[in-house]
Amino acid sequence: MNVTINPNGMLTRALEFLRPAFVQAAALCLREGPQGPEVMLVQTFRRRHWITPKGWPMKDMTLAEAAAMEAWEEAGVRGRLHPEPVGAFTYTKLKKSGLPVQCRPQVFRIDVESVAEDYPEAGKRERQWFPLPEAIEAVHNPDLKAMLRQL
Repeated sequence: MNVTINPNGMLTRALEFLRPAFVQAAALCLREGPQGPEVMLVQTFRRRHWITPKGWPMKDMTLAEAAAMEAWEEAGVRGRLHPEPVGAFTYTKLKKSGLPVQCRPQVFRIDVESVAEDYPEAGKRERQWFPLPEAIEAVHNPDLKAMLRQL
């Protein structure tokens, strides 16, 4: 197991693997652009990495429905939701306490039909359409890169 010390002097990697990854829901927001498929990505708050809209499961919603809600809240998109996941990726989330936790979002495709200018996280995070090859380059997560390459 790889062990590192974070800037606050806390042991970080050792604790990541003591419990299973937390399940999340993610939206792969796609549209057909002038040069082929385009992917809507949003920036994370802390690290400013490009990623698909994602979040925690929601009460009384399937993971697919939660993914569609995240797409709306984080990117202002709505569209045709595919109910089966197209894949999953794993990443480490640093909680506010500095404690790292493993998360594994299940990714659901949304064929985007509309993009709003006014949505819950408008002005809080950046969103951008990327042609598929540029989306692959923009994301940092290797699992997400691999999933995008399969499209």
